[in-house]
Amino acid sequence: MHGRSRIKRLLGLLLLTLALRPCCDVSASTTRQFTFFQTLMLYSQTSPVIAVLPRAPITTSPVPGLTSLYHKAKRGNYGDARYPGNCSGELIKDLLCYFDAKRVLDPLTGSGTCTEVCRELDVECRSTDLRSDDTDACDPKCYENIGTFDFVWLHPPYWRQKVYSRDQRDLSNAPTLSYFLFRYQKLIANCSTILHAKGKIAILMGDYSDREAGFVPLTYHTKRIAFSCGLRQACTDIIRFSHGASSSKKVYRSSFIPGLHDVCMVFTKPELAITGARRTSLPYSQDAHRFCFRF
Repeated sequence: MHGRSRIKRLLGLLLLTLALRPCCDVSASTTRQFTFFQTLMLYSQTSPVIAVLPRAPITTSPVPGLTSLYHKAKRGNYGDARYPGNCSGELIKDLLCYFDAKRVLDPLTGSGTCTEVCRELDVECRSTDLRSDDTDACDPKCYENIGTFDFVWLHPPYWRQKVYSRDQRDLSNAPTLSYFLFRYQKLIANCSTILHAKGKIAILMGDYSDREAGFVPLTYHTKRIAFSCGLRQACTDIIRFSHGASSSKKVYRSSFIPGLHDVCMVFTKPELAITGARRTSLPYSQDAHRFCFRF
């Protein structure tokens, strides 16, 4: 261990030396120096740092640690940490405790994180998934005769950032952003139909840069779709720090601003939607093979 720490310190000194070298004219050696710098970076990963967060006011919240900045580094012993895109069970637990959930729907269960949190809290939970029991969360037939819920937890794929299967019904396998959003709208609309009058839908979503489509603002699309389904936002956005993300251990050859968070948005039904007012759906046009949004 001491030897490894000594090597890390030496690498840090070398990097500092390179950073403090006086600037000079561009020469043939510049490329070699930059390549050497990249090689060092391969063996010197960035370390977590302590960030000073704003002081939160004292409230009567049953979960005082739940604020707009969610920074718990430990994910808890829930689900499978090896599952791609796995979310911390601590966030789910804090949300369930804050909103005093009694019956939870988890239609995209993944590795079962939400299920295990509910089991610990002794909360009834209905968990389904396309991969485990062939339940398509975008199909309204899967929501028939299941009753109502006061809390729905959704952690959808961030389009094709991580592809989970080759099933055509899989959101992560959507060939275009338009088709992903069309299916995504079906998912949120379905969940809103089984939501209790004072229930909440919590959606964890993140933006990312796609190789073909460029930057994809999925948090924006989430709100736009939720509002079009007759929902309203119930509280502030919760910015969840992405501790343990697999991308934090990678070295990229391109320059970009890394995204170190995703966003948890909580929605509920307004009074008009509860009393049966007409809910508008997201406009789209359909031909034989494609769905296209009219923005």
